[in-house]
Amino acid sequence: MMDEIIFYDTLRQGLWISVIISTPILAVALVTGLVIGLFQALTSVQEMTLTFVPKLAAMLAVFWVSMGFMTQTLTSFFQLQLVPLIVGG
Repeated sequence: MMDEIIFYDTLRQGLWISVIISTPILAVALVTGLVIGLFQALTSVQEMTLTFVPKLAAMLAVFWVSMGFMTQTLTSFFQLQLVPLIVGG
């Protein structure tokens, strides 16, 4: 039976990994949204697709660039933390 300390420590590490992995995409979405919002406020253009399409394109570009980092981080977490717990080590 798994101790509570091991369970909560593994859960904490998993949540921290998810924060690290999602930070680049969320940061780009935030910056893109701020820039487009500022542009809309300065030009009085209130087109809804102007906020959605560039933000989606920027998020996809950052996802494409950081996909290797995300995969490596998740793989190492599973190999170093979860697999030994499943096997019983």
